[in-house]
Amino acid sequence: MFDIKSFFKREVEKKLINLDDYIVMPERIEVALEGGVLNCVLNSDGRVDIFYTKDGVTEVSSAPRKHPFTEFETELYHGIYDDVIHDLIKEVNKILARRSKYFRQNKTSQPTASLMSQPYTTSKL
Repeated sequence: MFDIKSFFKREVEKKLINLDDYIVMPERIEVALEGGVLNCVLNSDGRVDIFYTKDGVTEVSSAPRKHPFTEFETELYHGIYDDVIHDLIKEVNKILARRSKYFRQNKTSQPTASLMSQPYTTSKL
């Protein structure tokens, strides 16, 4: 899913905070959170990508680096990206709460007549 809001925020932040002059070492932090897995990735361009996966459903968001001169792990521990993380968890839980009227899990359909019949064989003459 393309996140247009994050795209525009990223472009505005590039204008406000020019991180192109700095070399950012990529980092990745993985945490088990509320029954799922949260991955926070600091990219070399200074952008933060946050992934939340629970029960096979993954939601992704991108956030600008809010304090580029602070250690990434410190930013996470002080809750700098908690608003983004909260939104991701809420979206994944909303998806998991939905049920399709067409598809069901753990439901097997009855085999059709063609599957139940004997395979067609040819005999040698």
